[in-house]
Amino acid sequence: MKDQSVRPGTTRRDFLRTSLLAGGAAAASASVSTSAQAAGDPAILEVQPWAQALGDGVDARPYGFPSPFEEQVKRRNVDWLTADPVSSVNFTPLHDLDGIITPNGLCFERHHAGIAEVDPAQYRLMINGLVEKPLIFTIEDLKRFPRENHLYFLECAANSGMEWRGAQLNGCQFTHGMVHNVMYTGVKLRHLLERAGVKTKGKWLLAEGADASAMTRSIPMEKALDDCLVAFKMNGEALRPEQGYPVRLVVPGWEGNMWVKWLRRLEVGDQPWHHREETSKYTDLLADGRARRFTWVMDAKSIITNPSPQAPITHGRGHTVISGLAWSGRGTIPRVDVTLDGGKNWYPARMDGPSLPMSLHRFYFDFDWDGRALLLQSRAHDSTGYVQPTKDELRMVRGENSIYHNNGIQTWYVNNKGVAENVEVS
Repeated sequence: MKDQSVRPGTTRRDFLRTSLLAGGAAAASASVSTSAQAAGDPAILEVQPWAQALGDGVDARPYGFPSPFEEQVKRRNVDWLTADPVSSVNFTPLHDLDGIITPNGLCFERHHAGIAEVDPAQYRLMINGLVEKPLIFTIEDLKRFPRENHLYFLECAANSGMEWRGAQLNGCQFTHGMVHNVMYTGVKLRHLLERAGVKTKGKWLLAEGADASAMTRSIPMEKALDDCLVAFKMNGEALRPEQGYPVRLVVPGWEGNMWVKWLRRLEVGDQPWHHREETSKYTDLLADGRARRFTWVMDAKSIITNPSPQAPITHGRGHTVISGLAWSGRGTIPRVDVTLDGGKNWYPARMDGPSLPMSLHRFYFDFDWDGRALLLQSRAHDSTGYVQPTKDELRMVRGENSIYHNNGIQTWYVNNKGVAENVEVS
């Protein structure tokens, strides 16, 4: 039987073009572009190169990698932040991601002596100090303990630190990109400590890394025995070298500096050690010169990822989707508010996806943009009742000397062309 849908003498291409033109009015009523269709979109009418030849076989890419058309989605450094990249940071491209899982290759990096390339066959984890029986574990030893999987965010205490004194870095990748969220697989630290037998005087734990900086942090025993993990996988595969391969510490909800990478030693003691990373660093210097210490918990925070300086509105007026992330080291995020006018009017965002404690939460807000300038902000509420503060509310308490624990509300100015810029509405 002949195909009666195409008239004799009419090519399939002519038919497709006519059909597209006839449907233009209907398409215009939806939030999609019709200019390409009205002109006879060659992306539809022409057979594309990828449909005319065989592609790579299954063995061409034994470890998968992103499409070359996504090559702009990558971690980025800011050259002038530090003197040398071996003791520096690069940032998660939050504006290019969706959902709540951060791909392993895009999790931000922060190093104090570069990446330690540890041979797993030579890896050992020691527990010593105020314990009944000092122990040494291999990776295979660790994997014989009860294994657990947990989805947690990891945020550097210095995330947003450059913004304490005003708007500085133009992009949410740079203002908020020292955070990621992955599924960790490992064993509870509690199991290892119980095997060693913590003595009654053992109230603190010193975690030490195997890299050249010998990173150390003091952790209260209550936290160590609660929810800390000794992790060897993230998102189902082995830790990446830049994330602490083969073993790292996971300290849920607490500042990332405590999540010691390349974990090699755990010492039990009766008091904190007051090493470099908890005295001269990772303390909050107040206006009067005193420093808040042991400010481990990461308070509720949020950021609009789209639109943002690296992700402008490109579709023009009409239906627009705002997307963002929120998190809290004290629990879940049941609510996020969004404002389009710098805080004059607030609207509830739509929370989407899993709601897990100490994990990223995705939110959306849909509205019709009329082309007028916007002052976009988001405000997180966590499950304890805590509400994300403005930057001025933070400064009233802590002054402007600190670079750590800045969870103030971020503002993007979006002009009538859809281009976004980092500004401050305090």
